Amino acid sequence: MLAVNNLSINYGERYLFDDLSFTINPHDRIGLVGSNGAGKSTLLKIIAGINPPMEGSVNKARFITTGYLPQDAVVESDLSLYKEVESAFEDVLMIEQELHEAYEKLAVSDHTSEEYAELLEIIGELQHKQEDADAFRLKSKIEIVLMGLGFSVPDLERQTKTFSGGWQMRIALAKLLLLEPSVLLLDEPTNHLDIESLQWLEEYLQQYNGAIILVSHDRAFLDSLTKKTFALSLGKMEIYSGNYSFYEKERVLRKELILNAKKNQEQQLKQTEEFIERFRYKATKARQVQSRIKQLEKVERIEVEDEEEEIHFHFPQAQSSGRVVMELQNIRKTYPRTNGAGGENIVYDQLQYTIERGDRIAIVGVNGAGKSTISKIAAGIEAFQSGERIVGYNVIVSYFAQHQAEELEMNKEVLQTVDEVAQGEIRTKLRSILGSFLFRGDDVFKKVKVLSGGEKSRLALAKMLLAPANFLIMDEPTNHLDMRSKKVLQEALKEFDGTYLIVSHDRAFLDTIVNKVLEISPGGKIKTYLGNVSEYLEAKKKEKQLSLITGEVNRRHETPLNASAEVHAAHGDTRGKENKGNGNTAPKKNLFQIKKRLEKIEKEIAQLEEEKKKLETAMTKAEFFKHPIKAKTMTSEYDEITKKLNVLMEEWAELEEEHENQR
Repeated sequence: MLAVNNLSINYGERYLFDDLSFTINPHDRIGLVGSNGAGKSTLLKIIAGINPPMEGSVNKARFITTGYLPQDAVVESDLSLYKEVESAFEDVLMIEQELHEAYEKLAVSDHTSEEYAELLEIIGELQHKQEDADAFRLKSKIEIVLMGLGFSVPDLERQTKTFSGGWQMRIALAKLLLLEPSVLLLDEPTNHLDIESLQWLEEYLQQYNGAIILVSHDRAFLDSLTKKTFALSLGKMEIYSGNYSFYEKERVLRKELILNAKKNQEQQLKQTEEFIERFRYKATKARQVQSRIKQLEKVERIEVEDEEEEIHFHFPQAQSSGRVVMELQNIRKTYPRTNGAGGENIVYDQLQYTIERGDRIAIVGVNGAGKSTISKIAAGIEAFQSGERIVGYNVIVSYFAQHQAEELEMNKEVLQTVDEVAQGEIRTKLRSILGSFLFRGDDVFKKVKVLSGGEKSRLALAKMLLAPANFLIMDEPTNHLDMRSKKVLQEALKEFDGTYLIVSHDRAFLDTIVNKVLEISPGGKIKTYLGNVSEYLEAKKKEKQLSLITGEVNRRHETPLNASAEVHAAHGDTRGKENKGNGNTAPKKNLFQIKKRLEKIEKEIAQLEEEKKKLETAMTKAEFFKHPIKAKTMTSEYDEITKKLNVLMEEWAELEEEHENQR
């Protein structure tokens, strides 16, 4: 479907890619991995046609389209959110415009003229094009994707440029998903998603009818979606026929084979070099010596990527806190409304929460629910209108959020910044620790002011972790970390003997380090789940299943009463009422008609009950909850069948009673 042939890119003598070749097949699910600077984003841009290759080519069939989502995708526009996303369908909008113009001309044309006949033909062709482009489902498709990515109905009319950077990325992602390119190229699409949106995207991409190449540091996301892994290293690419977990295991095995091959090659080269040195000046061996020299020149040396030093980072020891670390009592937190409507936006009202020593809490919930707000209140940097924040005995709080980078001293060097807070023997390992946060070599001597936004965030995190504390509060600490850096932080948190709150959507990172999940819902509602994030998601799934079952039971009790009213209205129920006109009662059906109608109803009831049974079976399976759009359709169908059954059962009961009375 798409082939990359002999791709090479070099910067001076350094090759980013050297003679890279691979193919992308329809429906491929590829994870693109490699250390920072390996060229993952560059490769995606070349495949997308944004950057040209220096050498080699990207060949694709004429009908193949590519769509690329960069890490820093921004969509700024004066259009409303809905109109901006709709603009992705330029061809469909053009058809609608042409159709509108054709109808306007038709309205003022003589219906007996040739022009009128031509316009009718044009309108017919345009309507066919609309059907082919699925234009009639355009609005529902746009709304499904936007709601899935976390936007609300009021957001649809908001100006695109009023959304923050994280939401801008979601807008760009929505446009890309709706365009449905043949090859979808996603560079860190999960960075600004909450857990609910992340789950929706995962399910959506699992059903995507095209190829996907994905760069992500979210291991759970990669494992769930990918079937192949392309690993970039030393300008070369290795292909693994499995997901990220498979790649990690297989990579170790391949490394052993390469090391053995290198060892054998070095032994053979040593023997050849010894032969050359021994017989270099012997005339009788001159021909053989020259032959061996040429052999050496032709040998392609086996390269092995330098094994990065294993870094084991331990938090500085702090005094133990009391049993109760913090209490939030009757907290009320509001913000002024920014949409010109006036009044207050209530985030929390009478919030009560207690954190005890040893609690390792993941804070989850949709964006805007108040996750960052509760972490700031706990950290003591966010004011609130009423209530109390009670800090426990001997508690030392350390807080990290993305904006912490702004508080770094810009004229200091990276190494100097962490050295100021480090204490004890850990100071001897500062360069290694900075290396785990991707500051390598001379990077440690850079001034803070020349660092990128991501580098500043990593430095702020490293600085925070080096200060002694027994209560850590972290807001999205993994956003700018690679797999290795996350592992270093994860291992350190496992061994940490204090308490922490972490706002994050990275399931693989959180699962091994948390023992509670605090769910924040819009309106300031909170609920605590014991266990890790995977157990929380499983509990939510069961809650949803129970809610569906409970709702159905309630409908079964309520619907017959409503259905009865509908039946009586449909059949002109006159019970308790006098007939108008001559006072005669409505003519009764004869026995034959009643019996015939009863037989027909019984067949319809049997058919509907069979359909209902099939739907009930499908709705109890785990697959039902993996596809929310399909689940919604099935639930609507189930409700419709139940309603029809209730109506028919009511009619059957009435006819059966009438049948008995006339016998």
